[in-house]
Amino acid sequence: MTAQARSRIPGAVPETPVSSGKLNVERIRADFPILKLNVAGRPLVYLDNAASSQMPQPVIDRLVRYQTEQHANIHRGVHYLSETATAAYEESRRKIQHFINAREDREVIFTSGTTEAVNLVMHGFGRKFLTAGDEVILTTLEHHSNIVPWQMLRDEKGIKIRVVPINDAGEFLIDEYEKLFNERTRFVGVMHVSNALGTVNPVKAMIAYAHARGVPVLVDGAQAAPHLKVDVQDLDCDFYAFSGHKLCGPTGIGILYGKAVQLERMQPFKGGGDMILSVSFEKTAYNAIPYKFEAGTPPIAAAIGLGAAVDYLLALGMDAIATHEHELLEYATAQVSGMPGVRIVGTARHKSAVLSFTIAGVHPHDVGTLLNQDGVAVRTGHHCAQPVMQRFSIPATSRASFAFYNTMGEVDALVAGIRNVQKVFG
Repeated sequence: MTAQARSRIPGAVPETPVSSGKLNVERIRADFPILKLNVAGRPLVYLDNAASSQMPQPVIDRLVRYQTEQHANIHRGVHYLSETATAAYEESRRKIQHFINAREDREVIFTSGTTEAVNLVMHGFGRKFLTAGDEVILTTLEHHSNIVPWQMLRDEKGIKIRVVPINDAGEFLIDEYEKLFNERTRFVGVMHVSNALGTVNPVKAMIAYAHARGVPVLVDGAQAAPHLKVDVQDLDCDFYAFSGHKLCGPTGIGILYGKAVQLERMQPFKGGGDMILSVSFEKTAYNAIPYKFEAGTPPIAAAIGLGAAVDYLLALGMDAIATHEHELLEYATAQVSGMPGVRIVGTARHKSAVLSFTIAGVHPHDVGTLLNQDGVAVRTGHHCAQPVMQRFSIPATSRASFAFYNTMGEVDALVAGIRNVQKVFG
């Protein structure tokens, strides 16, 4: 059987994807149909993985298999299709449990993405337990989705938000973090990896410090889960959130991990079918976790697709993925840092595969437009992290973000594209 034929078997992974701890990138790229595209007459160089990664053929095949052979609504149905779909859906939950090393599968809640997961914690935990004068600690690095919900709670309940600053390298200041704790500190929300800068935060140390003071911690893992091995038991976080579309899965699906003891205490975020045990006009009894937080018909196909994406990543090996992406980042950093007029924004000692930069005299949107003419896809703007941009006194950056299927040659294409931008703008 050919490698191409095998890649179309539902749930299959690439042949010899890893050799001696290193990824066979060219073999892996064959599993991603979209990477064969030409843009503006040139091969697509996709460097926008922090916004959304691409989907391999085994995940696509699994989605098609569900839609053509297994589609039905889940739970409570007694017919073949419903039972088959339910089994696949719950199997995906167990795959996620294994992927992040949760203690129990009931600690894994399907959401629409990281944003909904954070909002679920704010409504389910924050609105129930936080009162006027209580304090929530966030960091300057946070994505808007871990800022705005807490501002909504502040405006509703009168809580106070305190913010940990960062240094000129984009690194979290642990001493300043510790100084923010007092008798009114009730919650911490922190990003594991910065989507704007790539900074990897010392979340394990942060969690330990907070827990020593009885303060629960939510970790936004949207940029960490696709690139690093995540062990929620080792981190000891109370909540961990991430999105499927950033780790080779479908859009519209995400995960909230929560310690069972915390989830049991929380109130539901949304009401409706499947999150109840019984309903009358006098009283409703809620379902057990995780179903208490999964009201209505869930994104069944997307959840099953996410399970297939996790299978794919685990077959490659998260350590091998991290090693390859680090090599890409180091190579890109060395190339770009030596270019006159180009400034790298975010130079932390510990980074994930994100390279944000500005070009003197050129707006990032113009940079992105011209790079696109060379077939190079990057993200431009404030990256839903405006406080980060304000910290560096810039309106926006151009951001190249790498995945395990990217190559050194694609980094060279990025560098050539930057040179072309500078040439166009004199």
